[in-house]
Amino acid sequence: MRYREGSPPDPQLPYGESMHAMLTLSMVLGIVIGLCLYIAGRYGKILWMKTWSIGLIVCSVLYLMADRLAYF
Repeated sequence: MRYREGSPPDPQLPYGESMHAMLTLSMVLGIVIGLCLYIAGRYGKILWMKTWSIGLIVCSVLYLMADRLAYF
């Protein structure tokens, strides 16, 4: 994220908070995409797709749980 030269950044929206919101959105999208891939893998009987999609869902859920519990 860049700011114009000479203009101070907005103190109401620090860089860390916007990055945090983007990571949370990425994890939610990871759950949705993981569910879609799991359904596609189950329908197509593709073991690796089911395995990786379950891993994506688990990692995303664990991140969101750790974030909610303020583990980081």
